[in-house]
Amino acid sequence: MFTGIVSDIGIIESVENRGDTRLRVATAYDTDTIDLGASIACSGVCLTVVDKGPSWFDMQVSAETIRRTARDQWTAGRRLNLERAMKLGDELGGHIVTGHVDGIADVLDITPEGESHRITFAVPAGLAPFIAPKGSITIDGVSLTVNLVEDGGDTTRFSVNLIPHTQAVTTLGTLETGQAVNIEIDVLARYLQRMEHYRGAQHV
Repeated sequence: MFTGIVSDIGIIESVENRGDTRLRVATAYDTDTIDLGASIACSGVCLTVVDKGPSWFDMQVSAETIRRTARDQWTAGRRLNLERAMKLGDELGGHIVTGHVDGIADVLDITPEGESHRITFAVPAGLAPFIAPKGSITIDGVSLTVNLVEDGGDTTRFSVNLIPHTQAVTTLGTLETGQAVNIEIDVLARYLQRMEHYRGAQHV
């Protein structure tokens, strides 16, 4: 379980294909405090530490994960938003995040607003029921608040505001138009939708 509050930006140092894809990620974390088998969210994707050394750890990424996450995500030199799993008693500074990607969004527009940036994304219409103004959403592992939602055709547009601090301490500060990002919807919205579906099925 995570909160969407990024605590380091890692860099993929190497990528090897060993059946699954194996990554070596450079980090500022004290890796002596990271256990083998620990979970770390990498740009919103919960992965397991399979090896480690001073200032680096290795993760394995399955073919299924690669298919379901942002294109070009798992390439050497790519910067990743990192968050270690919550411990009992940790502050829930963002919102409840599972590290399971629900879909991919594309950056449509980046507009400066004072020192902040308003970023507009497009997502498949299937995710539209789970995205609401002032609701929570996770973008590449970062907990953010949705400002505006516009439905239309096969896609839904939504926007968020990035304050200077978020731009500085996450990879979102370097987003570009056309770039793909990982989206995780609010887990509460997911369960509410399931409850509504089940309730409707009972009345058929």
